[in-house]
Amino acid sequence: MANHIEEAKSGRASCRTCKKTIAKGELRLGIEAANAFGDTPSMQWHHLACAAGKLPAELQEALDAFPGDVADRAALDKTMADAIASGHAKPAGLPYTDRAPTGRAKCMGCGEPIAKDSYRVAVERELEVGATMTTGAGYLHPACVAAHLETKGGDKAELAANLRTNSRIPEADLERVILELENA
Repeated sequence: MANHIEEAKSGRASCRTCKKTIAKGELRLGIEAANAFGDTPSMQWHHLACAAGKLPAELQEALDAFPGDVADRAALDKTMADAIASGHAKPAGLPYTDRAPTGRAKCMGCGEPIAKDSYRVAVERELEVGATMTTGAGYLHPACVAAHLETKGGDKAELAANLRTNSRIPEADLERVILELENA
């Protein structure tokens, strides 16, 4: 079923972005997500306007497949373009490059803080949560990626290809980040 747009069947679902209810009959974006309680995936619902700002690629895919008319389509297209241009759109998966929303994250490579609004590279890392191990994002300065790859046995070319696939930042900025990590 993947990502799709449909009219809300009731007024009970909440938007996963803004947490407000989605009114009955309003168009909503459904994103298929893994279900922790079974093998069948569940749906995460979003207002179209909320998804345009956080999930532009997923919304564009669903809009292309949607046969009906969408109110305020021009506004949605502008919001999607702005989200990608600003670098604040949600990435597709790990690894990815984005702008640091705060200055609180520390680089896994050098231990220095990653400045707010500077580009960072997110990679998968293992986290110990209680008695179990889980995976999550760890952040690196682009210049620190090469040293990280050496310790983990990674490949720069493969990482660059994955960054191109998963990142939601302007293409020119992405190429600058990739050049910086390749030259480090």
